[in-house]
Amino acid sequence: MKAPKSKKLRLQKRLSEVDEINLLDSWINFGKPDPGSNPLSVPSLPNSAPIGKIDENTYSQYAGSKKFNQLPLSQKTKDGLRDSKYTKMTDIQRASLPHSLAGRDILGAAKTGSGKTLAFIIPVLEKLYKQRWGPQDGVGSIIISPTRELASQLFEVLKSVGKHHGFSAGLLIGGRKDVDMEKEHVNDLNILVCTPGRLLQHMDETPNFECSQLQVLVLDEADRILDVGFKKVINAIVSQLPKHRQTFLFSATQTKSVQDLARLSLKDPEYISVHEESVTATPSRLHQTAMIVPLDQKLDMLWSFVKAHLNSRILVFLSSCKQVKFVFEAFKKLRPGIPLKCLHGRMKQEKRMGIYSQFCEKRSILFSTDVASRGLDFNKAVDWVVQVDCPDDVASYIHRVGRTARYQSAGRSVLFLMPTEMKMLEKLQEKKIPVQFIKANTKRLQPVSGLLAALLVKYKDLQSLAQRAFITYLRSIYKQRDKEVFDVMKLPIDEFSASLGLPMTPKIRFLNQKSMGLKEQKEPSLPPEVPIRENLLELSTKSSDRSVDDEEEDSFLVKKQSPDVEHGKESSSGNILPVTRIGKKKKLKINIHRPAGTRVVFDEEGSTLPPLATIADMSGGGSPVMDKEKVNKRYAELREEMKVQDKEDKFLDRQRRKEKRIKAKNKLKRGAEEDEDDVEGDDLSESDRAAGQKASKRSKIYFDSDNEDSESKGGRNNIGFPADSISLAQQEELALKLLSSMNG
Repeated sequence: MKAPKSKKLRLQKRLSEVDEINLLDSWINFGKPDPGSNPLSVPSLPNSAPIGKIDENTYSQYAGSKKFNQLPLSQKTKDGLRDSKYTKMTDIQRASLPHSLAGRDILGAAKTGSGKTLAFIIPVLEKLYKQRWGPQDGVGSIIISPTRELASQLFEVLKSVGKHHGFSAGLLIGGRKDVDMEKEHVNDLNILVCTPGRLLQHMDETPNFECSQLQVLVLDEADRILDVGFKKVINAIVSQLPKHRQTFLFSATQTKSVQDLARLSLKDPEYISVHEESVTATPSRLHQTAMIVPLDQKLDMLWSFVKAHLNSRILVFLSSCKQVKFVFEAFKKLRPGIPLKCLHGRMKQEKRMGIYSQFCEKRSILFSTDVASRGLDFNKAVDWVVQVDCPDDVASYIHRVGRTARYQSAGRSVLFLMPTEMKMLEKLQEKKIPVQFIKANTKRLQPVSGLLAALLVKYKDLQSLAQRAFITYLRSIYKQRDKEVFDVMKLPIDEFSASLGLPMTPKIRFLNQKSMGLKEQKEPSLPPEVPIRENLLELSTKSSDRSVDDEEEDSFLVKKQSPDVEHGKESSSGNILPVTRIGKKKKLKINIHRPAGTRVVFDEEGSTLPPLATIADMSGGGSPVMDKEKVNKRYAELREEMKVQDKEDKFLDRQRRKEKRIKAKNKLKRGAEEDEDDVEGDDLSESDRAAGQKASKRSKIYFDSDNEDSESKGGRNNIGFPADSISLAQQEELALKLLSSMNG
């Protein structure tokens, strides 16, 4: 009786799901918002108004709803939202969900921490539910994130909200070793949360992996994914996806590029920017400040800030991985009195996730690159965001400060700007970002340069980290596109090097052939009295993942002055000799004005003669002419001299080899005597003695003859004796034979 009953329950469940889907479709079609409309402008329903189906052909209005239970969502999704304690919608959810549930493409832009994640996870679940998607149907939705941490965070939200659905989901990110296991199960997954590189890897390598039935494509932090860094990867991914799909693009700073929209095959997307007309482009509860900090005082200011906020959770942004590692290691040895952590892209994935979780749970300071600036939610726990290095642009600034003041919580941020970067403050204010300019209290500044110098002397590894941090920071400044803000030529290089504790400024010249060519064209020659700037930098385009020694050796080219200039040597004309510099990929041009080398020959009376006077025929009375007889005679004399010199060299070589053989023979003899002394001991076993005897029998000394005839024939005149049985008389006899053979 149990089997028919369970079968009946399954049938009723399927029928109830079909009825629910039909109800949802009718409800959505009845209240579908007009294209281009803003659901936020629609009056919201009163709390007492009925929800769902009112009569035979009438349904409640869901555009303008403020709560999730007022939307045409499946009961499973509503249960997941309720269990995850999501009840009220944020502005981006209220504006986008009515359009996305109606099947339209979405371009969503909203402030950081405004709830964009649920704005695309809910439509993904509803789309697959209404299509009655199952494991046999394959991949139905792909959610792409630019970073591994953000992808992991999205996956957790998806599991929480969609736990009542029967969909299978997988997290595909780099930095993990279980690629083969992923390949076995990826074809059975319905929802993929992934990074671009890992997804493309499965598309290229996993057998039978295909997404021809894809229903929804989501790009979180879309402006970063559509950037130049992911351009080739995204193009390769999109080329393998069907064009008939629903697409969502969400970010805090959204793109409207026609090229990007065409590349993703978007059709009449709804552009939703809920904060476009707001007073500020950042959260209203975020208090933002900026101060002028010279480059050589940044670490002093950071250290002083940390010491003044030991009870706060602080997120510190730096430009490069090497800077993060150096500041973390240096501050850790200085012991500020608060736990320190670091996060950068070169760490293994397990360690990155562990540090992220620890920072969310405990009060500490996290030094990070921009890998932590995109979408990560630190559970409303970040009190301060400190930007030690200026962000690349306004969008990067917005994403950085968005790690604090999330949802309804408050937060504070501070930006260190060098005097040459004040243009960034103007650009932030133009984008409606209320940054308050303040002055640092220099009386409370605690310099740490002296302490860092002492640490670098004590820890050699830390000194190499300081050098790499110095180099990578200068490279990052040079590579910036916005030259109004970032100018590497205006930086105090020597002072910056000293602030890191380095005893000397590294001799770096970033090699850039293009800039060198332009510089040579503008300044073809400099007078000797004009000094060349000591810290002139020319950027290298080579990778920054090598050691400092390698970079200084082949990536950096140091301009050096001619030795004649250094020592004050002058040519016969009184001018300093010009220096010929051979550039890379350039042909050497011979300077015809340089003085040519000459040879001076003197006769018996001390008078100068032409170089070839000794073999010239001077009998003609005119100009000297080469005398062939003298030339041939000269060659014959040189041949005889070479033969004599060759015999002397051979004799000396034989003597050297003989001494070397005698030394080797004496060394072996001493070793054999020591072995005999050891074997004579009573504590050795019979097997050990037998092994020693076998070794002594096998060890023989071979003396090679230096007879040239035998060597030319390829033979060997070798006389072999057991090493332990050569007597003194035999050695003398052998030596006499060898000497006679050499003399003969």
